[in-house]
Amino acid sequence: MNVTVKTFDELTTTELYEILKARAEIFIMEQNINYQDMDDVDYKSLHCFIWKEDKVIAYLRAFYKSKDKSVVKIGRVLTLEHGKGVGRVLLEESIKAVKEKMHCNKIYIEAQKHAVGFYEKFGFVTTSGEFLEEGIVHVAMELEV
Repeated sequence: MNVTVKTFDELTTTELYEILKARAEIFIMEQNINYQDMDDVDYKSLHCFIWKEDKVIAYLRAFYKSKDKSVVKIGRVLTLEHGKGVGRVLLEESIKAVKEKMHCNKIYIEAQKHAVGFYEKFGFVTTSGEFLEEGIVHVAMELEV
């Protein structure tokens, strides 16, 4: 399993289409979130994804949380295959890519509550109480880099 890491301008039209298709499958269809997924953040993001049989099966994007570029936020984290280590590979390799390409001090995520244990395995620490994001319970988490 290889993780592809690209800026928006490096993505092919096929890669972009498959990324958007995977995001729609998880967030709109599966989780029933009614929101505008294409929010212009993609233009300034690092896109990390795993291909399998001409399909994106795992994805996340990373972008600077603030203008000082000390904190990178990751979001739109998804896997279409569960229990096969795909999420672990995606997060491990994406953290490495963020460290190498974005040179931040901290990685921040707003994690769905059910996924907190997964992120803790990589060193993320919960930094907030619970809050609702699009009707789903989340917590803020951070990883010192």
